[in-house]
Amino acid sequence: MKRVQLGKSDLQAPNIALGCMGMWKLSVKEAEKVIHHALELGIDFFDHADIYGGGKSEEIFAEAIGSNSSIRENMILETKAGIRQENGTNICFDFSKKHIIESVEGSLKRLKTDYIDIFLLHRPDALMEPEEVAEAFTVLKESGKVRYFGVSNQNPMQIELLKKYVKQDLIINQLQLSVMHTGMIDAGLNVNMTNDVGINRDDSVLDYCRLNNITIQAWSPFRYGQFEGFFIDNEKFPELNAKLQEVGDKYGVDKSAIAVSWILRHPAKIQTIVGTMRPERLTSIAKASDIVLTREEWYDIYLSAGHQLL
Repeated sequence: MKRVQLGKSDLQAPNIALGCMGMWKLSVKEAEKVIHHALELGIDFFDHADIYGGGKSEEIFAEAIGSNSSIRENMILETKAGIRQENGTNICFDFSKKHIIESVEGSLKRLKTDYIDIFLLHRPDALMEPEEVAEAFTVLKESGKVRYFGVSNQNPMQIELLKKYVKQDLIINQLQLSVMHTGMIDAGLNVNMTNDVGINRDDSVLDYCRLNNITIQAWSPFRYGQFEGFFIDNEKFPELNAKLQEVGDKYGVDKSAIAVSWILRHPAKIQTIVGTMRPERLTSIAKASDIVLTREEWYDIYLSAGHQLL
């Protein structure tokens, strides 16, 4: 499993991470099997959030690894907060000092650990007061409860606003990216064009993160649209699936592995988060770590997804 340095930190992490959003649906025994299988594959990075399963995903994860400190110390645990829900429905985003600290305390308790390796702000809060975020981060850092910090789904100016006040480096920006969700790439390929894909909707976040040593974590690598569905083996996308199969046959892997290798081929050294809870599928996807697509293959896959080069 290839590893990447995460932002301006001393953390070396696998270029494929396991997202634990769906872990709440598993039994403790099933979760234990998934976690240990991931570790056997070299995937020692686990992504959580306080809202996943209403917090149950973190609880199941902790029960699955038990009180084995040696296992915990050989993992990188990331969690996120900032979305407040009632009955599974988002009611507001909250970056207040009180909510951030309480959320981290809750995750620590559910994960049964003394520290979080990386804490991310989940979705931008329109009412954010960056001074409060800075105060919260300082409390969490100085208390040893969080080692590193980052954001999720934020554009460059939102990050710059935070950086004006926050003392700690922001090492991660978690963003949706797949071969069927390529806005941050499309805008860069259509500079000075009048077509819709040339609209820069995220303020060049891809280039910004590269310039500022912020690691992009790609979430939903198999989805199209926002939350519309998955493109692998979807009859709506015959050309893409045919191309993924063709390239997969060349490398001896399945279509999902090629879809992930397409993300990993980008020179931004993106870390891809996959959410499968099936060990056999994780084995297949993990093979993407060592695949380096040619330039021609990367563009062939991009074009087969319905994108254009003008």
